[in-house]
Amino acid sequence: MSTTLEGTPNPEAPNPQLPIVQKLRVRYAKRGRLRFTSHRDFGRAFERAVRRAKVPIGYSSGFTPHPKISYANAAPTGAASEAEFLEIGLTRECDPDAVREGLDAALPPGLDIVAVVPATPGTFADRLEASRWCIEIPGATGLEDAATGFLAAPAVTVERMTKRGLRDIDVRGAVDTLVVHGDRVDVVVRSMIPTVRPDDVVGALRQFGAVVSGATIATRIEQGPLVDGVVVDPLT
Repeated sequence: MSTTLEGTPNPEAPNPQLPIVQKLRVRYAKRGRLRFTSHRDFGRAFERAVRRAKVPIGYSSGFTPHPKISYANAAPTGAASEAEFLEIGLTRECDPDAVREGLDAALPPGLDIVAVVPATPGTFADRLEASRWCIEIPGATGLEDAATGFLAAPAVTVERMTKRGLRDIDVRGAVDTLVVHGDRVDVVVRSMIPTVRPDDVVGALRQFGAVVSGATIATRIEQGPLVDGVVVDPLT
């Protein structure tokens, strides 16, 4: 089998496609009621937006070509986010600002394109080292004492049902910082496998006496490299 340079279609592959000449990284947000959009639903909406905005997206070769869209660390369904990311490959060079405007106009309000920039060398997912979450817990009590106990513990695990069955998740090992502001918890969580989610953090605080009776609202404020305890924008 012959090999080709990256971005160049293999002429021996079925249904060869145009080469990728530009890669763009996209930051988008899930806001309001659209936080209940699943990752699969967003993927379908984004592909429709690409077609409506006439973005020259590249496709894979083969019998079932797929658009060149790579997602990274999507937030769980039900969580809002200001810092979701994906990367797209284009068959001709485009102005990133024009792509942002076109995609944002083609998506429904609440699924918003925040920024589009040219991709830099390297694997983008490796830059997403941590996330900063704001977890609103209306009516909760005992959060401050629970946070003190949680941070002092060497390990805190919660159980989560996964595709492979019930599994223990080490929440304490993933949490870098955790601060309580009234009924709000600001927490920085390192990216690990399996991913520690906001509801895992709430479950861990319950183990130390926090009383949570109502629904929580989690918003990912930032996602990117972790520098001295601060999560910074990976696109800069």
